[in-house]
Order: sequence, then C-alpha cells, then structure tokens
Amino acid sequence: MKEMICIMCPVGCHLEIDENKNVTGNRCPRGIAYAIKEVTNPTRVLTTTVRTTHERIPRISVKSAEPIPKELVFPAMKRISSLKIESTTHVGDVICKNILDSGIDLIATKDVVFEYNSSERK
Repeated sequence: MKEMICIMCPVGCHLEIDENKNVTGNRCPRGIAYAIKEVTNPTRVLTTTVRTTHERIPRISVKSAEPIPKELVFPAMKRISSLKIESTTHVGDVICKNILDSGIDLIATKDVVFEYNSSERK
C-alpha cells in the first residue's frame, strides 16, 4: 500500500493505492489516474536555470517541454549544468534538444538579448 497526496486539484486528497492498483481516498476520477500514473510511470516537469555569457543576465529560466521520467531528473540536471547560452534566446527556443535521449526538449522560459547600446559595451 502506497500513500500520496493528489496534486491534480486544490483539494489535495489523501490517496492510497494497493498492489492491484485499487485507489481509495479520491474525491474525483482525476485522483485515480494520478495515483496509478505515480506508481507506474512517475514524471515531472523539470524547471531550472541555465548559465549565459551575458554580462547582466547570468542565468535564464528553462523547463522541460513535457514531463520527463522521474528517474531522469538528476541525470538531466547534471547535463544541464554543462550548458551555456551565448546568443539571443527567446521564450520557447529549444536550449537542449532531446535531453538524455528522452524525446523531450529543454526550452527557454525567458528572453535574453545579446544586444547592447554602444555606451554599455566594454
């Protein structure tokens, strides 16, 4: 028997799921689907930051375009730590395609523009 709190709505039902995938404690059908998915194939949307070479914007926020398997979160973070953005990037741009061969891209969630006024250049 595994216990969890459903995050599919604000109610936060306390769920229990047994080895036969029988779910109790849910107030709606979304709790059943959530519990079964959480024990069979847990996934998470990965949100983090990536370094840039921009003088005033050292990091920009990124996320996985879709949830990735939970067991890939830490290996993905290790891979992401080696990335560096060196040119103008816009929201939705792919920062890392097919991260760890998962079929899921890492995308920018913030713009970073590498254009300066002449007074800002060094």
